[in-house]
Amino acid sequence: MTSRIQKRLLLPNRVRRPPEEGFSWVDRRFLQDYAARLSRDAILLYFFFTAVSDQQGLSFYSDATIAVRLRLPEKAVSDARAELVTHDLIAWQPPLTQVLSLQQPVLHRRVGLQSLGDLFRSAGNAAGNSTGNSAGSES
Repeated sequence: MTSRIQKRLLLPNRVRRPPEEGFSWVDRRFLQDYAARLSRDAILLYFFFTAVSDQQGLSFYSDATIAVRLRLPEKAVSDARAELVTHDLIAWQPPLTQVLSLQQPVLHRRVGLQSLGDLFRSAGNAAGNSTGNSAGSES
């Protein structure tokens, strides 16, 4: 038996709202589909970029400033940024960084396995061929 948690505001006078200046949000698919593949520093840097970017996802912080703000060595910032670029989460062309829209995750099929639809189609074709009907002809 699963119980459903009843959500309620804990502090109704402290409901968060979008800031009057700036723009910031994180697509929840980042945690569901991407975070498990990233290092801790790359996750931290991604959250930093989403927090400081404008509506188009653009920001222009230097590595030195990011390193100070995140308490990381500059090399760690550089490595984390390269990781985010590799995973197609940000684009970087100094001095600009752009947080990119998240792509749909690619599902890889195992060799030798068929989708349920493929199985039904092949079963239907086999049944049609065994009764002497060719595909596309009507009786």
